[in-house]
Amino acid sequence: MVGLLSIIRKAKRKERSMRILMVGLDNAGKTTIVKRAMGEDISQVSPTLGFNIKTLFYKGYSLHIWDVGGQKSLRPFWRNHFEETDAMIWVVDSNDRLRIEDCKIELFSILQEERLAGASLLIFANKQDIPGAMTTSELSTALDLASLRTHSWHIQACSAQTGEGISRGFEWLIQDVAFRLYGAPVKS
Repeated sequence: MVGLLSIIRKAKRKERSMRILMVGLDNAGKTTIVKRAMGEDISQVSPTLGFNIKTLFYKGYSLHIWDVGGQKSLRPFWRNHFEETDAMIWVVDSNDRLRIEDCKIELFSILQEERLAGASLLIFANKQDIPGAMTTSELSTALDLASLRTHSWHIQACSAQTGEGISRGFEWLIQDVAFRLYGAPVKS
């Protein structure tokens, strides 16, 4: 097993790619964040009925982002996308106080998956542009993030509508994955 892991790491070093799984409850803003990061039009975004794959090139890395629909009927299929995931982005609607407990349950359920062991975790606290949004501190408490011991994680306030905070979140994620996989920080 260790030999296989070594071969995979050598191959990844050569191509400098990262596989990123983006999940969260429906209507959290996953697709809008991806479109914003890609520089695409966000005026017409519809619910993801399955998954979308986008590749973003950033500081010498190819980021293969798997944007997976979050509707309740699609959540059992999330596990179909876990293989070879280097990082996971969990998107939270910071205004959806009614479903924050569901959000926590789904997050902790997915983090127990063996195929996601060691993956870096970025939590985007989306919709911060809406008055009354929960702060990152409130979300951290509500999601019990302090209890996470299995993954390197970071919570980032953002707004998919304005773009605020998205690049900072990706910057942390890429730094964390690059250090873990390639043993060196991302060069500016």
